[in-house]
Amino acid sequence: MSKHFLAALILISVCISGPARAEDAAAPFDGDLQRLAEILGTLHYLRGICGTNDGPKWRNEMQALIDAETPSGDRRTRMIAGFNRGYNGFQQTYRTCTPAATVAIRRYIEEGSKISRDLTARYAN
Repeated sequence: MSKHFLAALILISVCISGPARAEDAAAPFDGDLQRLAEILGTLHYLRGICGTNDGPKWRNEMQALIDAETPSGDRRTRMIAGFNRGYNGFQQTYRTCTPAATVAIRRYIEEGSKISRDLTARYAN
């Protein structure tokens, strides 16, 4: 399932990156991108404590999303803040992998996949 999530994430990055904007105004999909960033932060933390040997995989996916979207100013700050919010929120809750953490991982992968599919369907050319 995470392979589909990653493929959709890459597709979204390519489809929505487009040319650089003269002004870094909010895009209509920024809320979804911020939520996706938060999910990536959550997965980066939870998959790390659950011993999945992903290493920096989810952080790298976040970096790829930022590189593809090339946000600056407030947009960039909000995306990074979303990632950190996801990471820090679960860091305060889970110190070790628990059955609840495993369920959360599955649910966040499903939600991230849905966001990716929806963004692709709505904004891809």
